[in-house]
Amino acid sequence: MTSLAIRTIDALRQEHDALAGVAAALTDDQLSGPSGASEWSVAQVLSHLGSGAEITLASLRAARGEGDAASDDFNRSVWDRWDAMAPAEQRAAFIECDVRLVEALEGLTPEQHASLTLPIGFLPAPATVATFGGLRLNEVAHHSWDVRVAADSGARLFEASTSVLLDQLSGDLAVLVGFAGKADRIDQRVVLAVGDSGYGIAIDDSVSLVPEVEGATATFAGASEAALRLVFGRLGPAYTPADVAVTGNVTLDELRQVFPGF
Repeated sequence: MTSLAIRTIDALRQEHDALAGVAAALTDDQLSGPSGASEWSVAQVLSHLGSGAEITLASLRAARGEGDAASDDFNRSVWDRWDAMAPAEQRAAFIECDVRLVEALEGLTPEQHASLTLPIGFLPAPATVATFGGLRLNEVAHHSWDVRVAADSGARLFEASTSVLLDQLSGDLAVLVGFAGKADRIDQRVVLAVGDSGYGIAIDDSVSLVPEVEGATATFAGASEAALRLVFGRLGPAYTPADVAVTGNVTLDELRQVFPGF
């Protein structure tokens, strides 16, 4: 069976290749135009992903003993430098920095997949390579969609990324769903079965993605990728596939309130 680390890194490669191809073909007007992220242009999304790749690669190299741990002001200095770039520069730098990160992850051995650990500030313990890569994949998959949907309103998350993220977000990265969801925006307990995927979204005192559904109170009919986009605020009416429907003790509009996005 292919390990979660390998599946995650393979998904990151697919995300990079697809987004690099789309980004390279964008006109200047498209780069400066709106993205699927409501407050960012397409170029700003690419800048966010590119600066994130630079910071993530620095963390990976430090964990491998190839450099010192980043100083307290390292992240801010990276963001400031990227913010000062022109849109076309942000695109070019994203393509360059992101592939470096993907190649570094691809260069890890199976032994390193099992033994290497990396610090992530909001997690209680150092992360495995699979979890570290999953955090990056969650960021890339949704922001890649932000870029792709600007030119194609029917854009979807990739199947490989969706499959990996369902495993990651119901496991070691469950905290991300808790951050994304605002359980207090609904006044009843909801257990939402996600199609026939076996996964569900539980809303009670907090919000979580569960790998097994017991006592479902509602059903999300539609692709699992659409349910993931819902969780991260990317299933607005303009981007909702025709086959998506919610039945039971909650409505799709109520779920959109629980998951306002980022």
